[in-house]
Parts: sequence; C-alpha cells; structure tokens
Amino acid sequence: MAQFGFENDIHSILKLDMPITNGPMARWQRKASSSSSSALSGLSPSKSANVSLGSSKTPSKTPGKSKKQTPCKMGGDRFIPVRNNKQMDVASFLLTKENEPVEAKNNTALSSETQKAWSISLNGYNIEDAKILHLGGRPLNAPEGYQNNLKVLYSQATTPASVKKTRYISSTPDRILDAPELRNDFYLNLLDWSSRNFLAVALHNNVYLWDATRGDIIFLMKLEREEDYVCSLSWTKEGSYLAVGTSDCKVQLWDVEHQKRVRSMASHTARVGSLSWNDHILSSGSRSGHIHHHDVRVAEHHICTLTGHSQEVCGLQWSPDGRYLASGGNDNLVCVWPRVQDGGLGNRSQAIHKWSDHQGAVKALAWCPWQHNILASGGGTSDRHIRIWNVNSGSCISSLDTQSQVSALLFAPNYKELVSTHGCADNNVVIWKYPSLTKVVELHGHDDRVLNASLSPDCSTIATISGDETICLWKSFEVDPVKKHQRERTVQSLNTSFLRSMR
Repeated sequence: MAQFGFENDIHSILKLDMPITNGPMARWQRKASSSSSSALSGLSPSKSANVSLGSSKTPSKTPGKSKKQTPCKMGGDRFIPVRNNKQMDVASFLLTKENEPVEAKNNTALSSETQKAWSISLNGYNIEDAKILHLGGRPLNAPEGYQNNLKVLYSQATTPASVKKTRYISSTPDRILDAPELRNDFYLNLLDWSSRNFLAVALHNNVYLWDATRGDIIFLMKLEREEDYVCSLSWTKEGSYLAVGTSDCKVQLWDVEHQKRVRSMASHTARVGSLSWNDHILSSGSRSGHIHHHDVRVAEHHICTLTGHSQEVCGLQWSPDGRYLASGGNDNLVCVWPRVQDGGLGNRSQAIHKWSDHQGAVKALAWCPWQHNILASGGGTSDRHIRIWNVNSGSCISSLDTQSQVSALLFAPNYKELVSTHGCADNNVVIWKYPSLTKVVELHGHDDRVLNASLSPDCSTIATISGDETICLWKSFEVDPVKKHQRERTVQSLNTSFLRSMR
C-alpha cells in the first residue's frame, strides 16, 4: 500500500493541468492589475503616484528618445482627401434618401424652389447638387525641381502595337547593271520598262533587253550605219512592241517576241529624241521642235503634226486616260495637247495650255496615275524646279526648288509619292511625299548625272541610268504583304463581278 501511495504523490507532482499556486504572475494578470491601479490612482488623489517594481509594465517608448513622425514631403506623390463631419452627414442623408420608397418621397415632397431655398440657407449650397463623397481641400503643388521616382511606372509611352510602322528604304541599289557605250546626252530617252517586265536599254547604236524575271540579257537590234545612234525608246501598253527613235530621223517598230522589225517610219527632218504611245497612236518629238502622230495600223502613218515648240522636244508623255499629251522642250515650254480624233489629218498646232514658268529645258514629265488631271514637270540646270500643274484649271498648284538639274520624274502609286532624278550637281535620286513635296529620302549610287528613270510593272522598283555607264535598280516601294494580298483580293472580286455582268 505504501508503494501505491508513493506513485500517486509522484503523479500529482508531475501533473501539468493543475493551477500553479506558487509560480510568478501571468502577463495578462500584471496588465490588468496595473490598469486597475492607475484607474484607482486617478480617482483617489491621496494615492501615491509611484508605481511598484512588481507591477511595472512595458514602456510605450524608449526612454530618452523623442518620437519621430513621418516627414511631410512637399508635393509628394499621394494626396489624402479631407472629409469633415458635415460632409459625412450629407453623404449619409443622400444615401438614406436614395433608399426611401417612392411613396414616402411623394408624400413629403415640397416644391423644388422651397427645397432649394432651405438647402442653401441651412448648408450653404443646394443639397441636390451635392456629391455623396465630396473631397475637400486641394493637393499642394510640387516644389520646383521635384521629380517623382514613381513616374516611370505610369509613363504614357505608346505601346509597340500603337506605333505606326515606317517602311525601310535601302540607301544602296538592289542591283547594278553595266551599260557600256551609253551616250551621255541629257536630251535623249534611253531607258524604258515594259509591262512584261523587260527593261529596254539603248547603248550607242544597239538596243538590249534585260529580262527582269529571269535575269537574261537579249540583244534586239543594231543600226546599219556606225555613225547613227539610238535616241529614244518606248514600249506599247501590252509590252509586245518597242518603238525606237534614231538619229537618222526615223522611227522603227520592233516585234520583241520574234525579234523582228515590223516597220520603219520616216517623217521627221531631225533626230527623234522622245516617244510616247496612246493605244495605236505613236507620238514622236524631234530636234526640229515638231511633234508627229503616227497611226501604226495604216500605211500612211503620219496623221498629224504639232508645232508648238521652237527647239528640240525632249519630253513627251500621254496621260493615263489618253485625253492629253504633255510635251516639254529645250525652249523652256510645257505644252498640253488634246487627243487626236480617229481619221483626223493635218496640222493641229493649237495647244490647250502653254506654260513658260520654267527657266530651263523641260525634259522630265509625269502624269499622276490616281489624279489624271495632275501633271508634274521638271526644269534643267537653269531652272531646277519641280512644278505641279492642274490641267483642268491651267494653274500651277505647287513649285519646289530642288537645287539640282531635274532629268526625270515618276509617280509611285504604291505609296503615292513622287520620284525625281537629278544631274548636276547632286547626281542623285530623291523620293518626295505627294502632294506636300516633303523629302522622304535621298538615294546616292551614281558617280555622274542621272539621265533617265523608269518604273517596274509592279511599281516597286525604279531603274535609273547614268552617265557613269551603270543602271541602278532601287527597290524602294515594296508593298506590305498584307496590303498586297488585300489589293489582289479586291482586284479579283472586281474581275469576278465584271465577268458576271458580262454574262
């Protein structure tokens, strides 16, 4: 029995769930006793203010150190609004008013003028115009020179998706071809690109064709006499025939597919330096200042003569719709002629317009393909200006001094831009935005003056020929693949609708 009594004593000693009577006071008991004692000391003045060491509590601050407050930064990045009690009462009233039933509102409704008068007299403003949470006070202005470090987190820079993509224009030619024995004459037109992607080049008394699709070079013809030379080239719209103007006053017509001369037409008394097609009518400009119209379908091909120029006709261009013929000459004139009527013979020297604004020879002429009444002309070394004309009104729309001889002009429809080639003194190619005539880019690749330029059938590449006996191909107008696909789909749908209408 004594053994069992001893075990019970051991268990009672080791038991932890029983209250400890002799242990120290718990923390919550100390806080409760200290709070009660401070309350009693506040109520009874006779109580000593000294606190016993046994009932001490954790100090609220480190002794000897003053409490630091968060510094108030002028013009900080955060504004804390102020709402007084009156504003909170107004907000509570408006919320309660919104939750009231409609019947109660109708029963207690007064006239709007009366409510407004009472509200102004009581609150100082109309309660109907008040906001539920009205913020009072204004944020302080930032001090001079203050920079917010968090500004980078909230920058309003445009995202990549919203940035407008700009096309890349290479400053170097895509390809360079040799042109040996090229005649360096400003007044001749020795380059033309066909709709079948053949580039025709006149080298002295020879004509060569470069197949831009395959890269092959084809020899087409050579003049019989060594002293004669080719002065001008012009393809038909279909690209099957090539007209060749020569120094012996003739115009030859060649079938390119069979490499055979179809006919030779003689009517001029001087070299033929410019050519332009309008359906079956071939117009030729001579050094004599005369322009001849040839109907290539009939034996008597010479059907009309235009005598508006006193010196060599070095620029000739039919409008895209075939209504007007523009001519430029060494007499600094730009003339616009009407279309030749079928079967019309004789001399028609009456021009619709005759402009004398240029101070130099006018060789560069170009019609706008998307505005058929717009004509661009460029002057030589003494003028150096590009002028834009409205044929309908006969006025000069705009003029630009290029500071260099203008040898050729081309409208690029893919981006609605104007291309100019230049001789002395820059010898470069310039792309201008139309109609603002702001410069897009300058292309430098020739060591001598640029004589002629031509545009590829897809209007993406310019071919320029220079006195340095080189031909440069500039791929400056490539269309975005997405836009190109959309354009092809549009053309295909138009062709389909046209065929359905024919049926």
